[in-house]
Amino acid sequence: MKKIAVLVSGRGSNLRALYGAIEQGKLGAEICIVISNKSKAPALEFCRDKNIPYQVCKLKDFESREAFFDHLAGILASSNADLVVLAGFMMLVTPNFIRRFKNRVINIHPSLLPSFPGLDAQQQAFDYGVKVSGCTVFIVDEGCDTGPIIIQRAVEVLETDTNETLADRILAVEHDTLWRACKIMLDGRVNVSGRKTLIKEDQ
Repeated sequence: MKKIAVLVSGRGSNLRALYGAIEQGKLGAEICIVISNKSKAPALEFCRDKNIPYQVCKLKDFESREAFFDHLAGILASSNADLVVLAGFMMLVTPNFIRRFKNRVINIHPSLLPSFPGLDAQQQAFDYGVKVSGCTVFIVDEGCDTGPIIIQRAVEVLETDTNETLADRILAVEHDTLWRACKIMLDGRVNVSGRKTLIKEDQ
């Protein structure tokens, strides 16, 4: 059974969706560890309810970001995770962390990258007046929302949308997209060449 580690900072809606996909038999994997940098993250209550192993690691308890992420890397290595998923994890990982788990760390972002990177992507898209937004799952590199793209899904911006309704509809698509990207990665169907990914057909 392939193992997935999930890093979270907040409510963990994508963690919940990933767990649901596993429970429904859509994704043949297990969540081996959840790590949060926030002790009061609502995602941890979900972990307790579902008996998912978790740890809390706070940046303030370490001398530097490098020491913090080196510690996280040790936990992940001990968990034997095949894939690391950043699911609302609100910290930029360090270059050394990326090198240690090269092409094994993925993130999901609520826009069609490279448009609207960083925080508040849905608000950025809404304010700009785009007609189509969406979500992107990508392999994490040393930049901010800049890694090779695995999947993108479009969401039409309706005339009646508010920032909140647009964000909610994008989130629903995120929930269906993340497990699919995990499956592609765990099946070994991704070849990375520079900025581009080649996705092999599902057999």
